Amino acid sequence: MYEYKTEILSTGVKWFSDKASEADIAQFNEIFTDRCVDGWELLTYSYMATSIQVKGALLVTYRRKKQ
Repeated sequence: MYEYKTEILSTGVKWFSDKASEADIAQFNEIFTDRCVDGWELLTYSYMATSIQVKGALLVTYRRKKQ
């Protein structure tokens, strides 16, 4: 059995192409490392962008074995 955790991670700027900022990459690496230390495994992610907002976000889902 697994338990699941979903988060919304905001990006520093809206990504108009496949170009992420170095600050976003560093932030995501830190977050993903912290989650892995706690036993979470990245399961899925989806980029969420809107035509109005300046910033975008990632919808991220993790899982880990139930203890």
